Amino acid sequence: MGAASAILLVLITILLPPLGVYAVAGCGADLLVNICLTILGYFPGHLHAFYLEYVYYDRREQAKHGIPSSSRAPGVYSERVQSGGYGYGTIVQPTH
Repeated sequence: MGAASAILLVLITILLPPLGVYAVAGCGADLLVNICLTILGYFPGHLHAFYLEYVYYDRREQAKHGIPSSSRAPGVYSERVQSGGYGYGTIVQPTH
């Protein structure tokens, strides 16, 4: 499932970079930056989108193996991308 979703995301990003960014980062600053870059030039929009996807899947793989990320990726504003998708919906249970 992971490889198939990554390939589908790459194909979507080739056609329309902001759609790929929206799928990874959601609606936020990263999407706005990518829309502006795509309007300014199709190639910069692609570079930014593929960079976000690389960071997302790299952090996701690190989190799966229990390796915490040592620092924030430069130029990435979404916490979802920074954490590899493992940051949302986590509630810390109180210890007794």
